[in-house]
Amino acid sequence: MAEHNILGQAGEDAACDFLVELGYTILERNWKNRFEEIDIIARDGNTLVVVEVKTRSSLAFGNPEQSVGLRKQRLLVNAAEAYIIRHNSELETRFDVMSVVMLPEGPRVTHIPYAFSPFD
Repeated sequence: MAEHNILGQAGEDAACDFLVELGYTILERNWKNRFEEIDIIARDGNTLVVVEVKTRSSLAFGNPEQSVGLRKQRLLVNAAEAYIIRHNSELETRFDVMSVVMLPEGPRVTHIPYAFSPFD
């Protein structure tokens, strides 16, 4: 596995652990729909949470969450719509971004609930 894939997997693991500690239920990881992928799909009470995880080994290129631009947001919205239809979900849906920086002392996880909406 390529080094960036190992880093990304470690970041997603840390993000899942963080969400589980908050009481979320992880429904899916790396859910794919044709060309789109959702890193984590979780449930927080009566809310379906679509999570994009960005992981970096340092802050040399800025905070990881800054790389979730409009194009990526549109892809996530499209994938979420497909998931909702396929699973016949009637839950409210929200889009979160999680930033993970792998530091020597351990991962620093930042959770940004309601990071964007499908209407942004």
